[in-house]
Amino acid sequence: MLNARAAVLLDAGADPRLTDVQVRPPVGDELLVEIEAVGICHTDISVAARFRKVPMVFGHEGAGTVIDAGPAAAGRIGERVVLTFTSCGVCDRCGAGSPAYCDHSTDLNMRGGRLDETAALRLDGAPVAGEFFGQSSFATHAITKSRNAVTIPGDLDPALAAPLGCSVQTGVGAVLNVLTPGADDAVVVFGAGAVGLSAVMGARIAGCRTIVAVDPVAGRRALATELGATITIDPTDTDVTRAVLDATGGAACAIDTTARPDVIATAVMALRSRGTLALLGLGALTAELPVALIMGRGLTVRGVVEGDSEPHSFIPALLEHHRRGELPVDKLVTTCPFEEFDRAWAAAKAGEVVKPVLVTRR
Repeated sequence: MLNARAAVLLDAGADPRLTDVQVRPPVGDELLVEIEAVGICHTDISVAARFRKVPMVFGHEGAGTVIDAGPAAAGRIGERVVLTFTSCGVCDRCGAGSPAYCDHSTDLNMRGGRLDETAALRLDGAPVAGEFFGQSSFATHAITKSRNAVTIPGDLDPALAAPLGCSVQTGVGAVLNVLTPGADDAVVVFGAGAVGLSAVMGARIAGCRTIVAVDPVAGRRALATELGATITIDPTDTDVTRAVLDATGGAACAIDTTARPDVIATAVMALRSRGTLALLGLGALTAELPVALIMGRGLTVRGVVEGDSEPHSFIPALLEHHRRGELPVDKLVTTCPFEEFDRAWAAAKAGEVVKPVLVTRR
């Protein structure tokens, strides 16, 4: 067993706390990754708030170096990798190149591993639930599998690589893989957090001439402008629907990252005929929608998971956009030492930073 540090949810409803844990050796096609950076995502916070299986380790935007591997993956020792969501690899959806919609996605990504002898983590000899998104990377070391570990260049800053595993591929992928807007198609993004700002960058990469960002925080609206938004709207003092319709005649594409029912309804009303709303946020489980409007305008409301990406091909594509200066992920990231997890977690909960990334070493 390897001694490690991890942010462990010890009590349901509480915040995770840094503590010493032990990590078992990898088996099969598992990899043991020394985590060098890990992003804090809103999904970590929202799921942790209602999670009841404790103790548990979250974290699903890890990046680091493979230091050990099971016999089926031994050739990957020494690789630098970014960790992303996992999938079974054998169901029809995985076979069709849509692993984000794997038939077993919820069990593999969201429920946490079994609290038995197979658990990858131990706390004082007792099993700790993990396997969150197949990684549980709020730790100095994580057990994952080859399927959700994507090789990255050795000289890439892990703090910039980490958000590619979820936030960035979700936002950019929603635009490039799902909505595929043309230059004349107006795109409106609701929520200028890490996912929303990634969608703004995705719309700029797509060549869209009209990109609208809606967010109540002035600093985030300013960052959206820097990253490609041509119009920003403060929803606290503006009729958003009217403002979007006046500026665009109706958006061809809308992206919601807030998961707030009132914002989702507004997004629908801001669409032009035959427009599409992509739902990216994790929050409210239901929302009332204007059905007559959706039918009358022929609108589409589309759920999007992880940007509809196949990570082993899409993350390298994101890296190429970054190399060309089209995806300045560094504008989103605020780094914090891993040992100051509590401070970074509090900042993420309060929305004080766009993308906090914990670094174990520089």
